Amino acid sequence: MKKIAVLTSGGDAPGMNAVIRAITLTALKNDVEVLGVIRGYNGLMKGDFVDLTADAVADIITKGGTMLYSARSPEFKTEEGMAKAIATCKENGIEGIAVIGGDGSFRGARDLSVRGIPTVGVTGTIDNDIGCCDYTVGYDTALNTIVSVVDRIRDTTQSHDRCFVIEAMGRGAGYLALNSGIACGATAILIPEVDFDVEKDVIDKIKFEQSRGRRHFIIMTSEAPEVKAKIGSVEELAKKINEETGVESRATVLGHLQRGGSPTLRDRVIGTRMGNYAAHLLIEGKGNRVVAIKDDNLFDLDIIDALNTKKQLDADLYRVAVETAV
Repeated sequence: MKKIAVLTSGGDAPGMNAVIRAITLTALKNDVEVLGVIRGYNGLMKGDFVDLTADAVADIITKGGTMLYSARSPEFKTEEGMAKAIATCKENGIEGIAVIGGDGSFRGARDLSVRGIPTVGVTGTIDNDIGCCDYTVGYDTALNTIVSVVDRIRDTTQSHDRCFVIEAMGRGAGYLALNSGIACGATAILIPEVDFDVEKDVIDKIKFEQSRGRRHFIIMTSEAPEVKAKIGSVEELAKKINEETGVESRATVLGHLQRGGSPTLRDRVIGTRMGNYAAHLLIEGKGNRVVAIKDDNLFDLDIIDALNTKKQLDADLYRVAVETAV
C-alpha cells in the first residue's frame, strides 16, 4: 500500500492519540502516505481528511480524546452510506484503513473489508468489553480516573458517616466497576455479570458492618441496564439504604469524566504497540483483521471471530472483591 487512512469511531478513549501517532509514524517510515479522517465514518463518507505528517502527530501521545474527533454514523450502516465511503476512498487513492474503536466500529471495518477496502481494527474503549482481547486502550486511564475521584468522595464519606452509591460506566460490562471497587475498598460491587440481591448483598452487608462499628460505606455499581433493573437507579438505591439502615446516603454518577484525561503510561505504551502492529498489517495488504492482546502478546484475528468472542468475567477476581469488602 502507498496510502492509508486512520479514523476513530464510537466513544473516545484516552490513548487513541497514541494509536494514531504510532500508525502514522510507522507508515511514514515505510513510505506510506497517511490521511486522518475527521469524525469517523461520517468524515469517510464526506471526504473530510487531513494529512497526517510526523510533525502533526509528534506530541499528541500525551493528550486524551482523539485528535481526529469521533461521531456515530447511522447513515454509514446503510448501503448508500457504504457506497459513499467506498467512492471517497477510491477518489482519494486510499488503499487501506485503520479503525480505532469498539465492536460497533469493527462491524463497519468488516463491511469495508468485504467490499474491497482492507480495514484493520484497533481496540479502543474504556469499557474493556471486547471479547477477543484482555485489554482495550483507554481502560487503565479510566480506572485511574475513577479511583482518584472515589478516593476524594471517601473523604466526605468518612467525615460525615455517610454511604455513597457510585455509578461507573461500562455500558453492558462490569469491568470498570469491579476493578475500581476493589481498588477503593467498596462494601458492595454490583455488576451485570454476577447475580445479586439488594437486601442480602447491600443492605445486610451494611447492617453487619454497622454491628462491627463501621459508619461509612462505598457501594460501586455499573451503569448496565441489568443492574438498573434491580436497583432502579443509584439515587433510588441510596434512598433505600438510608431508609433501611439509617445511614445518610448519597448517589454520584461519575459520567463522562471517566473518558477524559491524559492517558496513563500503560495506555500510551499499549496504544503505541497496537498502532505499530496495525500499520504493518496494512502495509502488507492485510484487512478484515482486529489487533488484540492476550498475556501481553499482540496478535490479530478475523473481525467476525473478534465480534463473536464472548468475554468472561474473572470469577476469582470477584471472589476476592467479596472476601475483602468492608
